[in-house]
Amino acid sequence: MTCVIGIDLGTSGVKAVLIGGDGDELAILGVRASSYSPDVADGGCVQQEPSVWWEHTRAVLRELTRDFPDAEIAALAVSGQMHSSVFLDADGGVIRPALLWNDTRTTEQTREIIELCGGEARLLELVQNRALEGFTLPKILWLRKHEPQNFARLDKVVMPKDYINYRLTGRIATEVSDAAGTLLWDTRARTWSLEMVAAMGLDASLLPTVLESLDVVGVVAADIARELGLPNGVRVIAGGADNSCGAVANGILEPGQAMVSVGTSGTVVAYLDALEGDVTGEVHLFSYSAPEADYAMGCMLSAGQCLNWLKENILTQYGYDELNALAEASPCGANGLVFLPYLFGERCPHPDADARGVFFGLGAATSAGDMARAVLEGVALNFAEMLALVERFAPVRELYLTGGGARSAVWRQILADVLGRELIVSNVEEGAALGAGMLALVGAGLAPSLKSAGERLISRDRVIVPNRDNAAVYAKSARVFSALYAAARDVFKLNK
Repeated sequence: MTCVIGIDLGTSGVKAVLIGGDGDELAILGVRASSYSPDVADGGCVQQEPSVWWEHTRAVLRELTRDFPDAEIAALAVSGQMHSSVFLDADGGVIRPALLWNDTRTTEQTREIIELCGGEARLLELVQNRALEGFTLPKILWLRKHEPQNFARLDKVVMPKDYINYRLTGRIATEVSDAAGTLLWDTRARTWSLEMVAAMGLDASLLPTVLESLDVVGVVAADIARELGLPNGVRVIAGGADNSCGAVANGILEPGQAMVSVGTSGTVVAYLDALEGDVTGEVHLFSYSAPEADYAMGCMLSAGQCLNWLKENILTQYGYDELNALAEASPCGANGLVFLPYLFGERCPHPDADARGVFFGLGAATSAGDMARAVLEGVALNFAEMLALVERFAPVRELYLTGGGARSAVWRQILADVLGRELIVSNVEEGAALGAGMLALVGAGLAPSLKSAGERLISRDRVIVPNRDNAAVYAKSARVFSALYAAARDVFKLNK
């Protein structure tokens, strides 16, 4: 049976899915995963040795080939965390641990970027995105200032999944969806912004060749193939950034389609067939893994993490199922309790690193259920603000719901009620790894298009219909939610 493998290289682990079938039938035949932890230190430092990613990726590939010996693997593709920087020397060696997307020691460099390119308006004109700590460019400038000896050795900067492709094939390259997260990519022109590179005082040779997500990087080297139990000639497809591949896996492949993803963080991703209109920087505008397409994305830093925080630090006596039951028992509006979900600062709708979480409206009668429901509602209210910003670029007619939060029945209903939209829940649980597998299928010529691959792999499990009786309550909650951030914005800065 001819098969492909899709791999998702995440912040805390790697997952690989084996996809195969006969004729028109396709299915996920197996899933293997391996966990690791980034190195976290004071001062916003979050980094990882790329060798850890390589070690764990090899491990899951060996498990799949061992457990499915009859699988005739033709191709593989990798999805990975965006923005994180892998610094390579002229021999392709890793210079230092990669600075990850959630490393925040680069605030000074974000200000430097705006100054060097001539102001925020010019920055948005050149690369269509704001300068935020998570992007790759601030990390390059941080290396130049703080580790000049390492910067002097720097030959290429790639993203995590590109490093895996390099170790598999020996070729250094990236693709459009990951290039778009560097702050050096012109999404409108779908190419590196050489003007931006020059304004930063960088050499364009630091940037790798850019492929389309469906292009072939190369084939797995013979010695690596033997080690991993792969046949000779397995093609490595360029792959894509995790958010891009996650949207592909949910079938976001036409104008009017969008996805709400409730993971540790939260995203709203909408398909764009053309980037039009004024760019304000409130949402990310990135190149998509689907051919000749882009996407608009809002990203909040704490979504599912908010419920985890409540469970681990406040309502420690309850498990997740109990918290969901308590939240369901609390009335719509949580008896006037409102929660701002900015536990780690915020990116969208407010690019504010100083913002913090807030419970507003606590009273003597406030219950544990009210607190649980307020957290779920607060996350949903933030999603509503992000969706409104995304729809300035991409009006949405079909909205899909995915991520760990989608498993909670009460949270699904709250999201539908707050957004005022029907939410389509698919059968997809493998997320970006499945999206990478779909890219492998098409890139290897085993499916004619991503849409065709999706029709064979993705189905609708259910549709969540909003309860219109709750609209007035949530409209009031939304007004309080918005006013609360506006009132607290300056106070957050005082409390640094």
